[in-house]
Amino acid sequence: MAQPDPSGQPVQVVVAPMRTKDLRGVLRIEEAVFPQPWSHRLFVEELSQRKTRAYRAAWVGRQIVGFAGQMFIDDESHVNNIAVDPGWQHRGLGAALLLDLVRTGLARGARHLTLEVRVGNKAALALYRTFGMAPVGVRPNYYPATGEDALIMWARDIDSDSYAERLEAVEASLPADLAVTSRR
Repeated sequence: MAQPDPSGQPVQVVVAPMRTKDLRGVLRIEEAVFPQPWSHRLFVEELSQRKTRAYRAAWVGRQIVGFAGQMFIDDESHVNNIAVDPGWQHRGLGAALLLDLVRTGLARGARHLTLEVRVGNKAALALYRTFGMAPVGVRPNYYPATGEDALIMWARDIDSDSYAERLEAVEASLPADLAVTSRR
């Protein structure tokens, strides 16, 4: 597991737009986290669709420690992918990435947030519930590599004042040993 800064200072995390040249680090995480990882080509295709996609990478120094991406359909943001380097998991980076993704979506006019998640992924389910996401259905055998079902989750009206308060609470609950900066 990654160690905190020995000086006692918070770890500086920068979340910025993902670029094609970032894919080596992104793919390293993708392959470590997912049983059926996306290919380099798929990421390149996703990154090329700038009007309907937004992908973000989290950096600590010169190392990518996580990433997230979404696509926009009308007033909906669909989270396509989110992952944290195994050595950095359970440190609040998933919440920081999703927070950044939601705010990126809001800036692009999103009013609703949706995603699919493995029914057995307890950590992800807990994270998504923190963001007010609720299950609305199941996609049977959605993940071919494992045969697992996907739970479809939604958060509606993410552009509301009450949801803004939820985002502020999520941000306030991020670990004190992380200092997250978002670059657009």
